[in-house]
Amino acid sequence: MGSSSAAAPASSKSCPPRPIDLSGRLPIIQVVAGALIDADGRVLIAQRPEGKAMAGLWEFPGGKIEGGEIPEAALARELYEELGIDVCPSCMLPFSFSSHSYADFHLLMPLFLIRNWDGQPRPLVAQDLKWVRPQRLGDYPMPAADLPLVAMLQDHL
Repeated sequence: MGSSSAAAPASSKSCPPRPIDLSGRLPIIQVVAGALIDADGRVLIAQRPEGKAMAGLWEFPGGKIEGGEIPEAALARELYEELGIDVCPSCMLPFSFSSHSYADFHLLMPLFLIRNWDGQPRPLVAQDLKWVRPQRLGDYPMPAADLPLVAMLQDHL
């Protein structure tokens, strides 16, 4: 009996270049970030301080997930340490995540949307804070891992 097998048609879409190291040789760093959204629909970004990697770039507030922490607990801790605000984990809406290979580590970063918090955000660690309309986020230099999240926020907000 003859059988015919048709090859699947080639996709007309191509994947954009994205630096991902598939070798498994890079250590994985897990961080968490929050997109704080105010009543006017603006998003808070923080400038990385001098002396830190990627100093001067703008990012969504957050930080490293410590051993044994869940992302929501780590984000609540980081937002208190960095901005002096209290955020209840039930007010954190999982939105998306970034997976990005840098030269010496691979970063995994979930991003949560946050519309409710207690306190007034102030720069306790960052050089500066800015409330930015989603469509203007691209005007600020950001780490490469944040860029796909910016595009998603612009589509969503």
